[in-house]
Amino acid sequence: MGLLQLCEQYFNTSNLYEVFQIPEKATEKEVKKAYHKLSLKIHPDRVSEDEKLEATEKFKVLGAVHAILSDKEKRAIYDETKCVDEDDLSFERDWSVYWRGLFKTVTVEDIIAYEKKYIGSQEEKDDLKSAYLNGKGDMDYILDQYQFDRLEHESRIKEILTEMIENEEIPAYKKFTNESNKKRQKRTAKIKKEAKEAEELKSELGLGSGNNSLEEMIKQRQQSRSIEMDSLIDDIAAKYGGKKTKATKRKTQSEAKGSKRKRKN
Repeated sequence: MGLLQLCEQYFNTSNLYEVFQIPEKATEKEVKKAYHKLSLKIHPDRVSEDEKLEATEKFKVLGAVHAILSDKEKRAIYDETKCVDEDDLSFERDWSVYWRGLFKTVTVEDIIAYEKKYIGSQEEKDDLKSAYLNGKGDMDYILDQYQFDRLEHESRIKEILTEMIENEEIPAYKKFTNESNKKRQKRTAKIKKEAKEAEELKSELGLGSGNNSLEEMIKQRQQSRSIEMDSLIDDIAAKYGGKKTKATKRKTQSEAKGSKRKRKN
C-alpha cells in the first residue's frame, strides 16, 4: 500500500497537508512543529498495548509525510502533481531514529508538562471540534482520537462539545445527543479492559505502578529498541493470531534481557 493510501486509512485524507493539519503555504518551521505535535499524540511509547501496532504504523506514515514536506524538491513535486515517489520511500527504516534526530527524547516530564498545557486550551477545543465533526458526533470515535485518559476526561469532553452545540459552533448530531446507556457502558468496559491489559504488561515487564514506571519502560526500550520492539510486535501478532503462548512471550523477554547482560559484559 502506498503512502497516500496509508494516509487515507489512518488519517482519513490522502492530502499530506491535511494529515499535518497545516496550509499548503506552511513554512518549514510550521511543518516541523505539526510533525512534532502529531507524533507526540500517537507515539508508540505512549499508547496502550492493544493500540501499539496501529500507533507504530501511524508513526511511520507521519515520518514519511514529514520526509516529503521537509524536502524542498520532493515537496515541490508533490505540490505540482499531488503524487509521491513511492520508490524513494522506505517504511522499513527506523523512524524512531529519524524522529530522535529532529527532536529531543520524550520523557515522562515532557508528557506531564504537555498534558497540563493542553487540557483546557484552545488547541484541545479545536481538536475536539475536529474529532466531533469527523466522527459525526460518535463518542467512541471522539475518545479514540483523544490522547489522555479517556474515562477521566469523558464527562468534561461532553460538556465542552455540548456548549459548542448550544453556541451553534457545531451541529447537533443524534449520535452524540441521543447516545444510549448501553453504548456508553460498552465503551467504558472496553477502556477498562485496555487499562487492565496495560497493567498486566507492566507487571510482566517487572515495572512498578508508580510515577517512574513509564519512564522505566521508555528507558528499557531505548536501550535495546531493535530487540524489544521486534519482540513487542511479535507478542501483539501472537495475541491476535493465536500462534504464540504467554510462556513463549516470557522466554522472548528473558532472552532479550540476557542479550543485554552479555553486551554489558
